[in-house]
Amino acid sequence: DRIQSARIEAERIEADARVFLERERFALAEERKEDLRKARESREKAEALLKRATEDAGGIVRSAQAEAQRIAGDAYTALTEKAHLEQAVRAIRNVIEGYGDRYVVPSRSILDDLAAEYGSTEAGRELKRAREHSARMVEAGEAGTCGYVEDARRKSAIRFVVDAFNGRADAILSRVKSDNFGTLQQELVDAFGLVNLNGEAFRSASILPAYYEARWAELRWGTAVQQLKEAEREEQRRIKEQIREEEKARRDYERAIKEAEKEESTLRAALAKAREEVAKVAEMERGKLEAKIAELSGRLTEAEAKNQRAISMAQKTRAGHVYVISNTGSFGEEVFKIGLTRRLEPLDRVKELGDASVPFEFDVHAMIYSEDAPTLEHLLHTEFDDHRVNKVNFRKEFFRLPLEQIRQLVAKQGLEVSFTMLAKAREWRETQSVERMTPEERAKYYARHDDDDNDETGED
Repeated sequence: DRIQSARIEAERIEADARVFLERERFALAEERKEDLRKARESREKAEALLKRATEDAGGIVRSAQAEAQRIAGDAYTALTEKAHLEQAVRAIRNVIEGYGDRYVVPSRSILDDLAAEYGSTEAGRELKRAREHSARMVEAGEAGTCGYVEDARRKSAIRFVVDAFNGRADAILSRVKSDNFGTLQQELVDAFGLVNLNGEAFRSASILPAYYEARWAELRWGTAVQQLKEAEREEQRRIKEQIREEEKARRDYERAIKEAEKEESTLRAALAKAREEVAKVAEMERGKLEAKIAELSGRLTEAEAKNQRAISMAQKTRAGHVYVISNTGSFGEEVFKIGLTRRLEPLDRVKELGDASVPFEFDVHAMIYSEDAPTLEHLLHTEFDDHRVNKVNFRKEFFRLPLEQIRQLVAKQGLEVSFTMLAKAREWRETQSVERMTPEERAKYYARHDDDDNDETGED
């Protein structure tokens, strides 16, 4: 029977396939075991090489110190002791007086160097490598040294100073932030000096400079990672601020469109009514109505144009205004904020900036409309990077330079914009004038202003 034969043949093929599949699985398992074995051997070789390199490095340092001692004798000893004592004195002074701002290092220079060379993910990997290297040095006995001949006493003394130094170092590293590298670095130097000074009582038990460098590398890369995190947080804040600004702009457009549509509807109704009345009135009255129709037609045209402008601005996601403003009373002469807004009424953004954050109102020097406002703003910011007031936080868009330089760069872009070159700074200049008044003049000035305020509010 052919069906039965076909079934038997199919079962045979299926059995062969299972055998073949099982062989392949076994072969793959064997290959995986071999790969794992090779990987384990490679890792063990690498760790052995690192351990040997660490031991060799320690041996080289000790040999160099012994050779220097042999050649220079007492002079080398005196020089070494002098360096240790100077370091200890500096450390004690810092502990007593505090660190203050003497060791603050501009964080942006550190971040730039690290990010340019390694990138954001590399900083994390380097921090991990630095910590592993420190641990290997301790395991290999290359973290400290001591003059005891007896092995047990020497190891105990070394363990004592290493534990003491690591306790201080770990406490310092736990406080790593994006902006305190300089202070923590000095604290680590001082911990190194103080531990070595206290170790003198145990046959010069001390931390080796190479181990200090290993812990310093942890501090360096830890700071780099913190700075990258801070940069991410700043970027998130910038994005949220941009979203809020975009949302306000969207609401402005929607409100303007609704108001324009309502005005259009009202004017169309009034225009239709006026045209109906023209046909009914006498010749003498017709002239007045036709004048009214002309006026309504003009207002309707303006309303339609306003509506179209609001719709057009809402549809153009990159259109907006780049503003150049100053606040002499708050920031001084020739300091300008160059920012961007997509608001339908860009001056609303300027008013917001001057509401509560600064004591005086802003002066507007230029309001530049652009179909691609973000690109124009970026161009101005990039061109004037060296003139930034805050050279660390680029979200702060303040620049110290002559206004004429800004005007010339805008003109080079082919944009015809009217610049107000002189800052009014009305409130600030009036404040300066009040400060120069005598007490009697000042009392009259305030009384006069109180009267003006009452007139404005309608109070009796």
